[in-house]
Amino acid sequence: MNYLTEERQNALSSEYVLGSLHGPARVRFQRLLMQHNNMRHTLWRWESRLNELGGALPSVQPAPEVWERIQARLGFTTATPIASTNVVTLPQRKPRGLQWFAGLSAAAAILMAVLLVNLQPVEPLLPGQIAVVQSEKAQALWLIELREDQVVVTATDKFTALDNQDYELWMVAADGRPPISLGLLPKQGKLSLPRSVLFDQVQVAALAVSLEPLGGSPTGQPTTVLYTAELVAM
Repeated sequence: MNYLTEERQNALSSEYVLGSLHGPARVRFQRLLMQHNNMRHTLWRWESRLNELGGALPSVQPAPEVWERIQARLGFTTATPIASTNVVTLPQRKPRGLQWFAGLSAAAAILMAVLLVNLQPVEPLLPGQIAVVQSEKAQALWLIELREDQVVVTATDKFTALDNQDYELWMVAADGRPPISLGLLPKQGKLSLPRSVLFDQVQVAALAVSLEPLGGSPTGQPTTVLYTAELVAM
């Protein structure tokens, strides 16, 4: 199939923004974004059109115990019982009215479901955005937290690093520019990277992780793209 025809690019880009492009097709589209700037331009146009509708919706912040349970569900922390009469239980199955969640990543679906059921106004816990980099088997490998002045990355115990290779994080902008390096990822534990000013200036289509020689990309562009992930607003 030729993914680069104008008709196909418009179809894929609109489905991606709406969340109805899922599974291997969504991962394949994110990798095409890394390679073709005209695909990124098309995505940017659709994001501009459709995000105007989403901007009219009120934002809702999750309660602290909800964020703890999300982290535990993804394998980044150990679940701790919380003495509260207002505990939100993460849904094990998608409600009938939320079939469109199938187009989101597993982490995004969990987070969005929690936001919808937890409608009590609360103080923001951790303003910013998050992304979960997952393996082909849907195992969480890194948690990426986009904060006001830094990008905090945590490697999970599910990640097994190659000693003679590094892993580099990239921003894929929707406006057609080449992928932008954000720095090398930790092979274990937690690492803080400087936040690029471009996060506030461009539409971010995806984040990507590439496999590189020790020290990072020798060309300034990804060598071998391994994984892609999406930022989700908190």
